[in-house]
Amino acid sequence: MCKRKFVVALTGASGMAYAVRLLEVMSTCECEIHLVISDTAYEVLETETGISIPRQEFTPCALGLSASCESKFFPSGRIHFHRCDDFTAAIASGSYRTDGMVVCPCTMGTLGAIASGLSMNLIHRAAEVHLKEHRKLILVPRETPYSLIQLENMTRIARAGGIILPASPAFYQGVSDLNGIVNFIVSRICDQLGIENSLSPRWRGPEEPEIETPDYEKFIEMAG
Repeated sequence: MCKRKFVVALTGASGMAYAVRLLEVMSTCECEIHLVISDTAYEVLETETGISIPRQEFTPCALGLSASCESKFFPSGRIHFHRCDDFTAAIASGSYRTDGMVVCPCTMGTLGAIASGLSMNLIHRAAEVHLKEHRKLILVPRETPYSLIQLENMTRIARAGGIILPASPAFYQGVSDLNGIVNFIVSRICDQLGIENSLSPRWRGPEEPEIETPDYEKFIEMAG
C-alpha cells in the first residue's frame, strides 16, 4: 500500500508549538512529509521553541537540537525538505500527487497571497496546486483580531475549497495545561487530514462525559 504524502509548511506567524507537535504526531503514521519553511519562520521557530535549523543544511537531524532528533521526528527517508524558493520541487507541480497540505502557523501575508493566486514562493505555489487540483488545503492562522481584508481573503479561500482552521482552542474537553491547548488544535488538523489520533478527548454529549473538570486556578497560576 502506498504511503500517504502530505505537504507541511511553516510560515512566520506565532504558534510554532502547533507545528512542532503536528510533526511529532505525523511521525507516528505511515506517511511522507514534504516540509517547507519560510525565511521568517526560521526565526520565529527558534524564538518560540529553541529549535535552530541551519538554512544551508536541510537534513532531518537539523529539525532538532540533538543527534537523536532524526529518530525523534521521522525515520530516515520519510521527510523531504524543500527550500522556500525552489520552484523545481515536486510539490510545485499538480502532476505530483499528494493527499493534503497544511500551513501551520499561517501568516496573514501567506493567506493573502494564496487568496490572490500569487506564487511568490514554494509555499504559495504548493497551496495553489492543492486548490486547483481539488486537494485538501488547511490554513491555520493565529492572528487576532481579523481585519475586513483578512476575513475576505479567508472567504475567498473557503470558496475555492480551502479550509480555514484558526488556532482557537476549546475548553470543554477539560484542558488544564498548555499541552492540552496545543493538542486540541493539532487534533483538529489531524482530523481534517484523516490521521487517526487520540490527542484530545472528544465530546460525547452531556450524558456521557469523557472529561473531568479542570483545575482552572492551577492553570491560571501556571500561565501567569
